[in-house]
Amino acid sequence: MHGLPALNLPSADLRLRQDGRRTDVFDPLRRRYVRLTPEEWVRQHFVRFLIDHKGYPAGLLANEVSLQLNGTSRRCDSVLFGRDSMPKMIIEYKAPHIPLTQKVFDQISRYNIIMRTPWLLISNGMQHVCCHLDLEAQTYAFLPEIPSYTDLWHKAGNGT
Repeated sequence: MHGLPALNLPSADLRLRQDGRRTDVFDPLRRRYVRLTPEEWVRQHFVRFLIDHKGYPAGLLANEVSLQLNGTSRRCDSVLFGRDSMPKMIIEYKAPHIPLTQKVFDQISRYNIIMRTPWLLISNGMQHVCCHLDLEAQTYAFLPEIPSYTDLWHKAGNGT
């Protein structure tokens, strides 16, 4: 029905529907069907991975979060908010065939000029790169794996 590749993520039980020649996928965070593109395939699998395998609360995740950057409207693919309603992580997705280059990391870094989150994560479904930023010390560290939700706060040094 969709012809998209298997990803380097656990399988996810996605709700798909055919609408004429187009395939849609249900996005539980936006609570509606959206067009199934290669990037959306990655997003839906990755969000399920974070919720089902890493313990991220679905109620603190949002897809397609708008922001203004240099007078231009942009959208973060996904954002994890803290219980204090402040953004804590920006997640950027690319289609599986798009390599995770410096250009992709620069894109998410520009978004973080506005959001000021301690966590940045990029994924094309095959590779995943997670970075923790210490905004006060102005340092960063790439992690060997994506932390669980509870481990985020241990690494960040607070419980928000």
